[in-house]
Amino acid sequence: MQQEPGSRVADSAGDVSVRVRQVIGEAGCSQREFARRIVMDPSKLSRSLGGSRRFTVAELARIADAGRVDAAWLLGSGSGHGRSAGARAGAGGHEGFPAHDGPSAHAVPVASEGGRPLQIVRETVRLIAEHGFHAVRVSDIAEACETSTAAIHYHFPGRAELLEAAVRWCMDEDTARRAARIAEADDAADELGQLIELQIPLSAQQRRQWRVWLDLWAEAARSTAVGQLHVDYYRQWRTTVADVIRRGVEQGVFRKVDPEFAALHLTALIDGLAAQVLATAPDGKSAETMRDALVSHVATELSTERAP
Repeated sequence: MQQEPGSRVADSAGDVSVRVRQVIGEAGCSQREFARRIVMDPSKLSRSLGGSRRFTVAELARIADAGRVDAAWLLGSGSGHGRSAGARAGAGGHEGFPAHDGPSAHAVPVASEGGRPLQIVRETVRLIAEHGFHAVRVSDIAEACETSTAAIHYHFPGRAELLEAAVRWCMDEDTARRAARIAEADDAADELGQLIELQIPLSAQQRRQWRVWLDLWAEAARSTAVGQLHVDYYRQWRTTVADVIRRGVEQGVFRKVDPEFAALHLTALIDGLAAQVLATAPDGKSAETMRDALVSHVATELSTERAP
């Protein structure tokens, strides 16, 4: 009997959790990184592995896709890892999993980087940026991925889960980019400069990201579940900026300011300028003006005076 993608999988003996742990171990990454790859809340993954929460069928489908194992094996109804069955898992379904379309149904191959789930999520983010959060339908996403709505629901049971996954992926990508930029910096002043640079909507990717953020602010104002996710993320972003400013004060490259207030001031300036760039003239010139304004703000409000 097939289960719905959103239904919970019984795991009283903990066998499913053991197999998922094995997949994570063989993926050669941390549990948090694996959660990012399958677009799942890390706390939900942790609770599911610990036995206080059951995996959903759709979550196990994404785990199987990321680990290139047979989803039936995760449920204990298959023999061995079934790594070569990974493609079969994408083409014909499994016992307990809904059948969905795969390579045999469409000539276009699944995106190799991240597999079908991340392809779905990336296309969802693109559509949100182009048309707005509430205008995106599952059928639009299926068309963009050149697949069926059944294939979308195989990995994400409903529109709400899919939109939340898209938002979470967007935030995770932004966090990863920030961490990489900070790691390359020489001191806190350079760190802050790198963070600011990431916020300038110069590239198509940065403008797309900002359009998504602008939509999410409206969701946060309505106190929706996705909006709350954005509130938590934004709190993390301000904390990151405050921590950099605090290090700058300790290093002597920034004045003795209140890091939290300075971060609030700077991030508010970034938000306002970016909104103006996107709303009035989303071109290189206006984005460059935004950069100049932010650099000037840091120089006048934060940077210490250096002797000539």
